[in-house]
Amino acid sequence: MTKKTSVPQLALGLLLAAATAATAQTAPNTQPTKPQTEQGTGIGSTGGKTIPVAEYYEGGQTAMYAFIAQELKYPLMAKRNRIQGQCIVSFTLNPDGTMSGVKLVKQVGGGTGEEALRVVRLLKFKKPEYPILTSLPITFKLGVTGSNATEGQ
Repeated sequence: MTKKTSVPQLALGLLLAAATAATAQTAPNTQPTKPQTEQGTGIGSTGGKTIPVAEYYEGGQTAMYAFIAQELKYPLMAKRNRIQGQCIVSFTLNPDGTMSGVKLVKQVGGGTGEEALRVVRLLKFKKPEYPILTSLPITFKLGVTGSNATEGQ
């Protein structure tokens, strides 16, 4: 069974196809090229994004994620079931440098959420001038070389 298409519908379809083709040909030339500056891969990687609360950590974001990678122990159940992904921990950084309201916003299972909470509670921050509500992504990825994260202890 064939469906009849009216002339206005056919004309609109051809117009959209021509506009898409013209855009596809000119779009790559209009984009400025930027150097790729991804900040690490694997445990604690944020895909090049800056975490605002990291400025209150001694040494900045790089030092914070280095500490997380050192302390993070890949949960045995997650390792056995090859569970990977990103957990997000939310907390409030108080003016005295302590954390309150630490809670898990997203987890991937297999004990990864509990481990992310444990490691985030170990972080020590400088004192900000005002309370900061923030979230911190913790990435669990199997097979990361050079980190303690693949050890199921």
